[in-house]
Amino acid sequence: MAKLPRFSLSYNDKNKKWELKREGSGEVVKRFKTKANATKGGVLERAVKKMGSVRIRKRDGKIQEERTYPRSMDPRGRG
Repeated sequence: MAKLPRFSLSYNDKNKKWELKREGSGEVVKRFKTKANATKGGVLERAVKKMGSVRIRKRDGKIQEERTYPRSMDPRGRG
């Protein structure tokens, strides 16, 4: 199985926005005004170009959930 790119959605206190970053490089892929804007209706899936694993963090930095795109690539077998 191919290794998926990894991303993290977390809150940035400095600019008061939620940022989707590529893990490893720290490159900001996209910024969102609210977490709801980032997680609704396939927005994250489009932002990672339909291929990747996204860790969605709470405002305190703890992992809330992880989403895999496409679902068939989920290592937990939920695809």
